[in-house]
Amino acid sequence: MTKTALVVGASGIVGSATATLLVDHGWRVHGLARRPTQQDGVLPVAADLQDAAATQAALADLRPDAVFITTWLRQDSEAENIRVNAAMVRHLLDALRGATGPRHVALVTGLKHYLGPFEAYGKGALPQTPFREEQGRLDVDNFYYAQEDEVFAAAARDGFTWSVHRPHTVIGKAVGNAMNMGTTLAVYATLCRELGRPFRFPGSAAQWNSLTDMTDARQLARQLLWAAETPAAADQDFNIVNGDVFRWSWMWGRIAEWFGLEPAPFDGTVLPLEQQMADDAAVWRSIAERDGLAEPDLARLASPWHTDADLGRPIEVVTDMSKSRRMGFLAYQPTDDAFFDLFRELRAARLIP
Repeated sequence: MTKTALVVGASGIVGSATATLLVDHGWRVHGLARRPTQQDGVLPVAADLQDAAATQAALADLRPDAVFITTWLRQDSEAENIRVNAAMVRHLLDALRGATGPRHVALVTGLKHYLGPFEAYGKGALPQTPFREEQGRLDVDNFYYAQEDEVFAAAARDGFTWSVHRPHTVIGKAVGNAMNMGTTLAVYATLCRELGRPFRFPGSAAQWNSLTDMTDARQLARQLLWAAETPAAADQDFNIVNGDVFRWSWMWGRIAEWFGLEPAPFDGTVLPLEQQMADDAAVWRSIAERDGLAEPDLARLASPWHTDADLGRPIEVVTDMSKSRRMGFLAYQPTDDAFFDLFRELRAARLIP
């Protein structure tokens, strides 16, 4: 019997990769977004999860076996992040409850579970790296915790199993996404090449020199599917990264080489991309018009504020994957290949020249 999935946030980096994998594995896939995009094999569902009644109406006839929640809305404060994003999860799960409600619900959060929200990012008493699931929550308000609590409450009420997945910075393709380091770096490299600007690492010495890891959206999608189909993974939280570690002092040169650039020397000074790219919108529009690119709006491709938050951290960030590996999830993805695959995909889609 064909299994049915509802991917929430299907137009985003994680949601689109998850929908693609599920289609490839023979699932019937419904993709929910405020403004659904065309995706092969995915049945679009338009809904704004902030509107409980509209969500109820949009999902009235849908009975998915599994739900994959891959979306959130950034607000101006953590209090607002909690209010809005918890309500979105609550409205979704309330709309799906019933005798034929979902069998499994997966929630994607991230390493801010260990690092704290943007307002207190990497500050205060943090757990020791590598981060492990057993380290639990920080004593600080965090919308990830509020989202989890909504899932836990609905699972206790409605009887479905759940899984929580915590990626590090995600590499993948999406336009208009608020957290998109891979495309941001591709756009930054293109601008540097166009303007003869030094391709300079924008972050901290700690990030330049320390070990770190990342998460390919395809790797995260594999774990989401694995957890939905593995009974032992029920009601568990999982870290999810590619499986390798690297230093930006090495990776920066790899990215520069792909774009035909020489990496600029790094002297330890933080020079944020948000500052470097502040006046580049007109330049990007000119490049897009000249080269026939699909997206002339720089703000819909690059999210320098988020890349700055990751690359500017003053601490090492490394993630332990032992828990899911012990349970049988053995997928692996080299991070430099993840970047290169993305760059090729962006070029093929006419999003970079």
